[in-house]
Amino acid sequence: MDVRDAIEADADALATLSDSPVDVMRNLVHDRTVRVAVDATASAPTADDASGGTNSSSEQADETTNASGEGKESSTEIAGFVSFDARDETVYVTQIAGSQATCSRLLEEPIGFARREGMTVELLVPEGETDIRDAVEAAQFVASGQGPRFSGRPTTRYRLDPDSETASST
Repeated sequence: MDVRDAIEADADALATLSDSPVDVMRNLVHDRTVRVAVDATASAPTADDASGGTNSSSEQADETTNASGEGKESSTEIAGFVSFDARDETVYVTQIAGSQATCSRLLEEPIGFARREGMTVELLVPEGETDIRDAVEAAQFVASGQGPRFSGRPTTRYRLDPDSETASST
């Protein structure tokens, strides 16, 4: 599984994974750090194109996508995604979707960023999202109380301090 920066052409696939409107996902790609997990065996050229850099320019992303002619095809091969932003010494995972294995891999992205910047990581897991909860708990996040309700569903707030995780695992 390869992980790359999301591009605007991924909005359809992200919308499908998150059961959200395409416009919302397009805005997410522009407003947050969004990483996508792509099945490496399904489309090697797309993974190679994306690994050429972490350019967030939508113009360049569109050129790459249009030049290869694979923009729409590659978006259907997305297995999951994570979006996050950072403020006030905390990295907030704003959305995550995919299987447990995919979410586990994707969580490495905000955790790695937090570790490099000396920050903590927080996220909310809606009740009933067992794959996400299992991935979060496997990454050593600790439940730190109830979160707000989303669409009528209760959430649990999880928190991870990567510095203390590193210290306890060494």
